[in-house]
Amino acid sequence: MRVLEVLDPPDGTTRYVDQIVESLPSDVVLGWFTWKGALTGSYDVLHVHWPERMTRSPQRWKQPFVRLAFCVLLLRLRLTRTPIVRTEHNVGPHEAGDRVEGYLLRWLDRQTEVAIQLNPTTAVDPRRQNVMIRLGHYRDRFAQYEKPPVDPGRLVYFGLIRPYKGVDRLLEAMAQVEDRGVSLRVVGRPQSQFWRDLVTAATLHDPRVTALLEFVDDATLVREVAQAALVVLPFRELHNSATVLVALSLDRAVLVPRTPSTEALAAEVGAQWVQMFEGELTAEVLTAALDRAATATPGARPDLTDRDWSLIGPRHAQAYRAAVLGAKNHPLPVTRNAQTGR
Repeated sequence: MRVLEVLDPPDGTTRYVDQIVESLPSDVVLGWFTWKGALTGSYDVLHVHWPERMTRSPQRWKQPFVRLAFCVLLLRLRLTRTPIVRTEHNVGPHEAGDRVEGYLLRWLDRQTEVAIQLNPTTAVDPRRQNVMIRLGHYRDRFAQYEKPPVDPGRLVYFGLIRPYKGVDRLLEAMAQVEDRGVSLRVVGRPQSQFWRDLVTAATLHDPRVTALLEFVDDATLVREVAQAALVVLPFRELHNSATVLVALSLDRAVLVPRTPSTEALAAEVGAQWVQMFEGELTAEVLTAALDRAATATPGARPDLTDRDWSLIGPRHAQAYRAAVLGAKNHPLPVTRNAQTGR
């Protein structure tokens, strides 16, 4: 089973990709997406994760050529009956695209044979096969690193800093917290200079706010998150998040916006681990969440049973096989003459 993954190959910074590779059965062989490989190579399944990345280019002059290649690829997959498996990480792209991109992504959706949902609140399309495979935990990956003791009053945000992550409103709420025993640590690479300047300005204005504005290795990540009394992820939109799973894997409670998916996560892992807020994030919300986190049962851990990679890898392999079988059973569409019906 040859699967072409529309992901960058493992490079020591891609924890999700590393674990996908390590957990799959030995009869599944992964390749990594390039346009040349996708258009001319040999593979049994195309596995798409964030499809908008296949229709965009950082260099605007290249974008029409990228989209032309995307069209050729979908036609090739259709003619060769090579199925598409799509993992539905988000309801839609975090940064909206144009009308042409919307049309292309709908075309890909119509041609998808198997859709993988990461949580039970994702809407399913009855025209294709659907399977739920939850995001996996990181306990095994982080087990080798020593965890420092919790620093009471310490809030931590970590992960890429980009508009939908809501770091700006976290900084605004923190500025209103009067308790001098509360601190905020921001860890992650800003998407742009604007976000770097915004966080840096907050650290200069308030000594309780500190930052490490870069991608960090696993040892640093474990140290930073493990010291947190509470991890705050004030996303403006949250459907699935590997960042939440990192915090829970390190046995740290998270504060997240209330959405159908975060409610489902709280029901799954335990309400004490997933605190939710509605509306605006405020100083009162932050301090109340810190107080609740302090009452956690010592030694307790969130229930991540269904997120073990020993389950997730084989489930992906089953999804790939189901896609191949489904594609073989779907005949190619017949073009009919509009006047004769033949």
